[in-house]
Amino acid sequence: MGETASNSKNLDIIVIDDDQTYRAVLSRSLNKLDCSVIDFPEPSAALTQISELESPTILLDLKLEHDSGLRWIKKIKQANSRCKIVVLTGYASISTAVEAIKLGADDYLAKPITAREILAHITENKPNEEIELNQKPMSVDRLEWEHIQKVLLDNNGNISASARALGMHRRTLQRKLSKKPARS
Repeated sequence: MGETASNSKNLDIIVIDDDQTYRAVLSRSLNKLDCSVIDFPEPSAALTQISELESPTILLDLKLEHDSGLRWIKKIKQANSRCKIVVLTGYASISTAVEAIKLGADDYLAKPITAREILAHITENKPNEEIELNQKPMSVDRLEWEHIQKVLLDNNGNISASARALGMHRRTLQRKLSKKPARS
């Protein structure tokens, strides 16, 4: 199956994602790659299992139904200091990536991403020195998205408080947040 699959043997992975279909597909794919996988719809349900495993890898969704994965990073690390936390999100932004790492996450990956790509990140122990930096500046739309995410994070996800801080109507902010983030 290749190098990634051979490195994944005996790898304990806990998938925490509120999207039942995504969680089931990712868990099944990781199982096929010889990982031991347990999945949960919310972090609180996973804490006992996390504390019982030797050194699990936690795949934590950033945007949970009524919660933020960021709120759970420290609690997960307290449950098991040997775990590795990888934050997965379909709404990637620089501010949430920085915040996730500051809180103790080991990696931050944008969806869509395959199980093989996730395993490559998990099992790779050395930094990739061949990554090219994007020389093109961010678009204005992307800068706006990043700024909104930062203000939202500063206001603990409170839409009304964030809208006031941004000087816009709450509905306008909700409309902007419902759109996919602009590409850089």
